[in-house]
Amino acid sequence: MTVGLLQLELSIPASRSLKGKRRVLKSIKDRARSKFNVSIAEVDEQDTWDRSVLAVCCVSNDVRLCNEVLSKVVNFVESDRESELLEYHIEML
Repeated sequence: MTVGLLQLELSIPASRSLKGKRRVLKSIKDRARSKFNVSIAEVDEQDTWDRSVLAVCCVSNDVRLCNEVLSKVVNFVESDRESELLEYHIEML
């Protein structure tokens, strides 16, 4: 069994409030869950209105599959117009 973890650091420059930030993050999380079948949650910067840290988890019996899915999530988040990907880390357990 392989557990893949992805940490995404995001900037949300258009957000002017926590409510605006939550709207952007909810959209990203809902679309990523349905498209890639991953678990995703905000894990840091909850009280900052223009930044966020998301954690994404993928479980599989194949390391390559986990890495491929998480890489696709990175590309998906990079293509989002309302947020900017600052940094990401992928780790396999």
